[in-house]
Amino acid sequence: MSRNSTTIAAGIKLGIFTVVSLLVTGLLAAIMGNIGFGAGRTYRAEFTSASMLEKGDDVRIAGVSVGEVKKVEHHDRTHALITFRVKADVPMTTATRAEIRFKNLVGDRYLALEKGKDDAEAQKMGEDDTIPIARTSPALDLTQLFNGFQPLFTALNPQQVNELSLNLVRVLQGEGGTVQSLLANTASLTNSLADRDKLIGEVITNLSQTADTVNDRHEELTELIVELKGWMTDLAKDRKTIGSSLDNISDLTEVVAGLLKDSRPWLKADVAELRQLAELLTRPESKKVLGELLDRLPESMTDQTRTGTYGSWYNYYLCAASVRIQLPVLSDIPQLAKLQDQLGNFKIKSNAARCQ
Repeated sequence: MSRNSTTIAAGIKLGIFTVVSLLVTGLLAAIMGNIGFGAGRTYRAEFTSASMLEKGDDVRIAGVSVGEVKKVEHHDRTHALITFRVKADVPMTTATRAEIRFKNLVGDRYLALEKGKDDAEAQKMGEDDTIPIARTSPALDLTQLFNGFQPLFTALNPQQVNELSLNLVRVLQGEGGTVQSLLANTASLTNSLADRDKLIGEVITNLSQTADTVNDRHEELTELIVELKGWMTDLAKDRKTIGSSLDNISDLTEVVAGLLKDSRPWLKADVAELRQLAELLTRPESKKVLGELLDRLPESMTDQTRTGTYGSWYNYYLCAASVRIQLPVLSDIPQLAKLQDQLGNFKIKSNAARCQ
């Protein structure tokens, strides 16, 4: 009996824990997903630009979330149409204004609703009515804003840049309570610039010297610019030739690479043979023969040059000749045997200067 009571108690505790976990999880999901359980109404607003505004972004009044964006779509070719839902108790009149504002510097945005100037005399908007483009304002162009303050940002550290940028965005969006912070950051910026007065003065002096140097060489600079312009014009005229040359260079590179790849085994063998040849030439006896060859080479080249000066042929002269005549052997005639010895060692030699 006690065991069953323990099991039942544990089951009850588990059930209570499960129910509480589901309730907490659902509440977190509703808060994080901006899910409202009360009655709401849907409206539309037309903007010239809805850049970076996405489905699920907040709809706020005085900084308090009162709804969410349901749809962002293209409208009338050059405009954007935003569909949003707010709580049923949120007053929406024909004087209500809609603005897209920055939530942070990362680029997140939200839709802000404000009362118009003639809100007291305005009529209540019906559900699915559209706020015209005359009563809407797109988000600030941060690129243009920050480009204007870029020279100032270069004198600050990253943290100061972020604080000053965020305060600028808030002030220009009309959010109160940040003017004092903006003035404080501006004062800090002024102090930083004052502390760097000497450095800024040196930079201005150096820039003045650079400007004077450029001014003294303005003729050379003008000539350089003119010649550079002519050179670029010639390059533009020959762009097709240059382009085709680059293609040919690419083909040549591929051919040379293939040639080197194919000839590598033969080059390796040639290097090995050259090594053997070098070892052979470094021997003492080879050095002696090579020295004699080099000594005779000038005279040989002189003879070859003199011989080749007559035209595209070589003239050769017979300076000496050895003649041997073999007669029939007749042993019984002594005179023939003696003549045979004389004819067997017959020599002719020229005494001309070229043969000396």
